[in-house]
Amino acid sequence: MPVNPLLIANYLRSQPQFDSRHLLRLMVDQQQIGWLEPRIAQILQQFDARFVIAAQSVTLRLAPDELQSLMNATALYLRELGEIRVWRDELYAVHPHAESGEFGIDTASTLFTLERGAFRRFGLCSQAVHINGLTDRAGLTQIWLGQRAASKGIDPNYLDNLAAGGIPHNESPEQCVIRELAEEAGISQHIAQQAVYIEQTRSTRNENDGTHDEILYCYDLQLPTDLTPHNTDGEVAAFHCVSMAECAARLPEMTWDAGLVTARLLTRLVST
Repeated sequence: MPVNPLLIANYLRSQPQFDSRHLLRLMVDQQQIGWLEPRIAQILQQFDARFVIAAQSVTLRLAPDELQSLMNATALYLRELGEIRVWRDELYAVHPHAESGEFGIDTASTLFTLERGAFRRFGLCSQAVHINGLTDRAGLTQIWLGQRAASKGIDPNYLDNLAAGGIPHNESPEQCVIRELAEEAGISQHIAQQAVYIEQTRSTRNENDGTHDEILYCYDLQLPTDLTPHNTDGEVAAFHCVSMAECAARLPEMTWDAGLVTARLLTRLVST
């Protein structure tokens, strides 16, 4: 069955659009690093007066060590208040603004690191890898999709890519690809190293727990026909090998980020 291009186009149009009109910019000196709801901004200023609120922004002007200490303490405070519900004990890097580059951040430098679970509440830009798993069966391209475990803190039971995950502060995208493929899909390092970098895209949207803003590093990995992925870390409930047509039809069952990456994959495959 051929892929219906309208399914892909309609899905991409359904992706949530980011609306910043009701948000305040989170600034470090003169550069924006995130987004805050006014309600959260008031909590931050009451916690520490160094959060300076203006008409359209909340600004911090601190030395690097003071900035790191304050952000750590503030994240813990918001956790105590129940404003950060999922705590991962994993640090992400917050990068400074860059004048050049497609997404405007300098990934070679780090302003501070922060608990992964706090990123949405502060509207900080995170990074993640997404790996499309491809295989050939009877001469036709098939796509491996993972189904997220019911225990996942975000988007339980939704469909996902073969493997995907956030990039910690001490990993490169390539290292993250190899680790995530091993943990989520049981893929050996030898095969994982064959993943081909395709592109970067950015996913930004309003969420109940803040702003999701993430740069997605997208990869394709061609898997041997006789290889069946198997989860090793409890985060994936099952894997499904589907045709391109079925994959397009099931885009609404996917997380927003995985769906975006998969829709762009299908667009590439259909056009070749």
